[in-house]
Amino acid sequence: MEYETLVAAYSTRDHAMAAVNALKAGGFHSGDISTFDQSRLTAGKETMTGTKHVGLWQRLFGSDINRYEATVLGDTVGSGGTVVSVRVPQDEVAHATGILDLHHPVDIHDRAVTSGVAQPAHVEAATKSMASRPLARDQGVAISPKLAETQPETLRLAEEQLDIGKKRIETGRTRVRRFTTERDVDQNVTLHDEHGEVLRKAVSQPAALDEVDWADRQVEVVETTEQALVNKTARVVEEVSLRKKGDEHVETIHEKLRRQQAEVERVDASGNAIRQPGAQQKPPMQPRA
Repeated sequence: MEYETLVAAYSTRDHAMAAVNALKAGGFHSGDISTFDQSRLTAGKETMTGTKHVGLWQRLFGSDINRYEATVLGDTVGSGGTVVSVRVPQDEVAHATGILDLHHPVDIHDRAVTSGVAQPAHVEAATKSMASRPLARDQGVAISPKLAETQPETLRLAEEQLDIGKKRIETGRTRVRRFTTERDVDQNVTLHDEHGEVLRKAVSQPAALDEVDWADRQVEVVETTEQALVNKTARVVEEVSLRKKGDEHVETIHEKLRRQQAEVERVDASGNAIRQPGAQQKPPMQPRA
């Protein structure tokens, strides 16, 4: 769909805001409507050359703005006025223009001639050039809610707007759990044992009876053995923790937006379509089941 930007200048801000409110009530989206006054324009760096500079208005509204139009717009803003622009589909240009004209805008072409900004011939040539631009054949008209309430036979046209929000949902959890396991360990250790051993040896040395010790006596040795003593120690070998890490990703949303449109068809008393001069013949509207 092709769009066109309409521009109107108003001597007072009240007239400009009345036109803006009328556009919104007429079904035009507020995001397509802009206002420019002295405070807004002087706040931007691009206006250092002045509100009357043609380059400023061409940057705002395109290269079709003439020098005398830029001068009149700059004079209007400089004297406390406001410029209103609205971006509309080509099939709604006539309706938007009618709303803007209802609130007494400045006649830019007449103001350019009467103020001596441009020669009449130059303005007339520019006006004819603008008038030669063809409008869309089918011009749609939006209506206000109040008018729709008073006209029960009125068709109200709706259009869907895409509004994307965000919400946080839980997709899962990451857990780190500590638990104890056991493993078998085999290790060799050398143990020392001590035990008694009897030593015998033959003696053939003769002895007198009085030299023999006939008293009871015993000798002994202490037998020992070593046992393994097991002692376990613990030490920290690793630390494990959790933290959140954020990542960004771009997701493309694919949706279909519905928009209602109206088709105007004129029929005669017999129900046959009346062809308008210069209009293409359309097939007759089929009744709905």
